[in-house]
Amino acid sequence: MKIFSNFESGNIHVVKAETPADIQLTIPADNQSDIAQWFHFRLESQPQVQHKIQINDLAKSAYPEGWQDYDVVASYDREEWFRIPAEFDGDTLTFNVIPEYGSMYFAYFAPYTYDRHQDLLHQAQMHFTCQLETLGQTLDGNDMSLLTIGEPAEGKKNIWIIGRQHPGETMAEWFIEGLLQRLLDETDTVGRALLDKAVFHIVPNMNPDGSIRGHLRTNAIGVNLNREWQTPSMEKSPEVFLVRERMLATGVDMFLDIHGDEAIPFNFVAGSEGIPSYDKRLESLENAFKQALLTITPEFQDEHGYDKSEPGKANLTVGSSWVGEQFKCLSYTVEMPFKDHNNQPDEFYGWSPERSVAFGQDVLAAVWAVADEI
Repeated sequence: MKIFSNFESGNIHVVKAETPADIQLTIPADNQSDIAQWFHFRLESQPQVQHKIQINDLAKSAYPEGWQDYDVVASYDREEWFRIPAEFDGDTLTFNVIPEYGSMYFAYFAPYTYDRHQDLLHQAQMHFTCQLETLGQTLDGNDMSLLTIGEPAEGKKNIWIIGRQHPGETMAEWFIEGLLQRLLDETDTVGRALLDKAVFHIVPNMNPDGSIRGHLRTNAIGVNLNREWQTPSMEKSPEVFLVRERMLATGVDMFLDIHGDEAIPFNFVAGSEGIPSYDKRLESLENAFKQALLTITPEFQDEHGYDKSEPGKANLTVGSSWVGEQFKCLSYTVEMPFKDHNNQPDEFYGWSPERSVAFGQDVLAAVWAVADEI
């Protein structure tokens, strides 16, 4: 029996793995940080034998509440990712599995590989209005890639959408894949109509270093990019610095920052009500966007989510807050679950890549609903 994590986004520490009945693991923290939550590993063992796997020390993980009612994601072919029931006692996540084949992958959520990321970028650039551009390099020397979609013209809006500031929140790039599919589909009137009104600036992966390293939340040197937006630097957070500079050049009329939440088993949005310049116009835009989503899909709800910031008390180091204040625009953080969307549960798959893709397509329709008002 062998356990591997020596691959892109792999992350696990083997404490003990002598017998299938007693496999003991822990999760290494992101580099230069104490944030431990993302895991991704391969088990090679005898099929048709029960394996008991325990991931320990989770009381010290970044989000211990994220393990309550969480089921592990697994795959044999790295295409279909299904759920394995797990139990959490406050410190240890325990799950049992009888592998059907000799090799099996496990992950916190379905990975979005760097190869698929490159495919996404290069397939998108084949659309006649799409330009792929490298803004610069990360600390590990990876590309910061921007897709600009649509023909600039007077009166057109600039809509910015970014994903995976927190690299382990892979559902964000699955979401952007779905949104791009619809935006670039010439037979889809929503995408076509939006490109008549707006230019889209899309960064599918804000944190390629953390994605490759197998981090949950930080870049190569342990920096949380979603706390860097007021004062980013090329030394600590080139990812934010480069994207922010381009935003300042183009302007922003609407911003969506796509994330995943470890603990809350619902899809929801977090707005800009705490920024100093929040007013009735922004409140009306936020409500219109949420109402459109509620009408479009049962995958969205507005009862469960984060507590709203008090007026003037928003954390302006956070991407959506800084953008909302800087550009006085509709600016939302979009959150999806690592667990399941409890309003529409799926026992076998939970929240999944496929549902993330579909949600991205639905959100594009909600963008259309407010496009004339932003």
